[in-house]
Amino acid sequence: MEKQVLVIGTRKSDLALWQANFVKKELEKKNKNLKIELKLISTKGDKILDVALSKIGDKGLFTKELELALLNDEIDIAVHSLKDLQTDIPKGLKLAAVTKRHHVEDVLIARKKGMTIEKLSEGATVATGSLRRKSQLKHLRPDVKVVELRGNVPTRIKKFQKSKWDAIILARAGVERLKMKKHISSIIPKDVMLPAVGQGALGIEIKSTNKLAEQAVKSIHDENTYCAAVAERAMLKSLEGGCQVPIGALAEVKSNGLYLDGLVASVDGSITFATRLKGKKSEAVKLGKAVASTLKKAGANKVLKEIYKEAGRN
Repeated sequence: MEKQVLVIGTRKSDLALWQANFVKKELEKKNKNLKIELKLISTKGDKILDVALSKIGDKGLFTKELELALLNDEIDIAVHSLKDLQTDIPKGLKLAAVTKRHHVEDVLIARKKGMTIEKLSEGATVATGSLRRKSQLKHLRPDVKVVELRGNVPTRIKKFQKSKWDAIILARAGVERLKMKKHISSIIPKDVMLPAVGQGALGIEIKSTNKLAEQAVKSIHDENTYCAAVAERAMLKSLEGGCQVPIGALAEVKSNGLYLDGLVASVDGSITFATRLKGKKSEAVKLGKAVASTLKKAGANKVLKEIYKEAGRN
């Protein structure tokens, strides 16, 4: 019997290709009737590399072109780092599956093994492209100088090696997936730096009417990761935050329910609002909204308004 073909759309970066090939292998392993092909697509975020992400405006920065290809039936499946996928998914598309989550922490890459944020020298220079990381780092170490860093994982590590910076911060998942673990100086604990919404998980987006793709991706779906992601994304949506706002979140399914930690911080890290609530796994959206509401009541709204006003000016 001839195999049915499904096409995965992916960005061209090393990490995006790793993710697409991982999904391809998993799908072919679990669906013997399928042949999976890859189609490479460039996104706006891949083309603009000399501007801070927070200044570009981030609605679909790494996803829009892939979503257009889905809507135009050029591809069947788009594989995203879930943290890049905006909370408002375009009409006609759906988040059909979420893969089992990798380690969610951020990592410090410095000049020597064992270096931690606490041990960095006074006034050290640390590079990151993320406002979430910058704000939490400045909260811990107000003396540290933070500089902008863009590009894919290998590029960022190369830039660091050629620079005079003391360290850079990256997501553990990306570094480990690309077999670059040897560069990690230390893993930053989750309670020191809360991850981005969806960090460590892959989101698989399809056209709502594509039944073959929907059936196929169900085979690699992880329900616990999905519930956690739904809670985190509901919190982000309620806070009207994009992925370039200092918002951190981590939901975890435990035997007695779903726990969600949420954080909103000012860019300079001087003000942070954090909370943790527990809810039912079946009410992930409700939990996400409750955490957002608690953060807003504590004063996070004021901080977010300032950030959006500043972004508007830029």
